[in-house]
Amino acid sequence: MDMVADTLLVAGALGAGIYCFILSRRLTQFNNLENGVGAAVAVLSSQVTELQTALDAARSTANHSSDTLVEITERAEQTSKKLELMVAALHDLPQVSETSVPQKSSEPVFSSHFREAR
Repeated sequence: MDMVADTLLVAGALGAGIYCFILSRRLTQFNNLENGVGAAVAVLSSQVTELQTALDAARSTANHSSDTLVEITERAEQTSKKLELMVAALHDLPQVSETSVPQKSSEPVFSSHFREAR
């Protein structure tokens, strides 16, 4: 009976050893940095870094664009107020009729800007 128990114990130990050996090889292939999940993790890590850099650049560009847009909007509002004042001032001017505007003569006027050399 002891002999059967020892034989089963040795067989179980050998089976566990073979299982551990196979598991070790599979884990090595799984974590391989060239072909396995390790390679995928390395690629994803580099892509995350690149995306973070691109996101930071986009964020700074958006902030700059927002600041520029605020400045342009403020300038437009100031110009709009000036234009409103000018249009309001135009309403205060008297109406000009066509008869009160002097007519230009149809004859051309020529003038000479030639200077004599002395």
